[in-house]
Amino acid sequence: MITYDGHVHTPFCPHGSKDTLQAYCDYALELGMKGLTFAEHAPLPKSFIDPTPEKDSGMSWERLHDYFLAVKEVKRQYEGRLTISMGLEIDYIEGYENETKAFLNEIGPELDDSILSVHFLRHQNKYVCLDYSPESFAELSQLYGSTDKVYENYYETLTKSILSDLGPYKPKRIGHMTLVNKFQKKFPASLSERQKLRDFKILSYVKEQGLSLDYNGAGLAKPYCNETYPPKAVAEEAAKRGIPLIYGSDAHTAKGLMTGFDQLSQNVSLSSPV
Repeated sequence: MITYDGHVHTPFCPHGSKDTLQAYCDYALELGMKGLTFAEHAPLPKSFIDPTPEKDSGMSWERLHDYFLAVKEVKRQYEGRLTISMGLEIDYIEGYENETKAFLNEIGPELDDSILSVHFLRHQNKYVCLDYSPESFAELSQLYGSTDKVYENYYETLTKSILSDLGPYKPKRIGHMTLVNKFQKKFPASLSERQKLRDFKILSYVKEQGLSLDYNGAGLAKPYCNETYPPKAVAEEAAKRGIPLIYGSDAHTAKGLMTGFDQLSQNVSLSSPV
């Protein structure tokens, strides 16, 4: 039985549910969990224009302080019953590294835990949210010229995120590293998982940088994915290399806690981020 969920969203997410932080915590206790990381989508860089229709990929800058206060309050309320970590899911956006580093330097002391994820891909001066919809993925395929090129550019951007210098508060965990697979049944690539990961060279970078991986169950609930991020074979290879794997439901509702857990590989040991 997993005792820690390292990737949990909140009502501060503009594209999530309105379930309270207390609702998440109460359900976690009902499930017998010992702890969780609230890892809300951080505000995007102020000079970056969110390409999604509702401009709702991250929380607003105005709500960040309230988010910190709310998590601190539930940490106090559930002390001794549930370990709660203050976290954020930080977007790595190619070309916005300096702004991201400055943001992390400012708010890093507030954080117990954090995740670094790639949601946006750049083509020339245009950015597209990779996982927003099948239509957004199709747009990327058209921009890059093929589905395989989308995968190639995603993993190039992921590699840049792993190797990026984002300062002392850079997140220590890479979020859903195979998120590009979200629509794979609709847009299949011709490459094997090993080839897409350049024969697991990306795992070597993760190991060299001393990072961990978000072993994310959300893909199992996506109809065009039906697998974890990363899939079992990659998770098992990461475990062989001594890379910590931290389960994350990526829950956007309280009842989303534990999503996909029963389908994780039984050949890997899970770690806690704290």
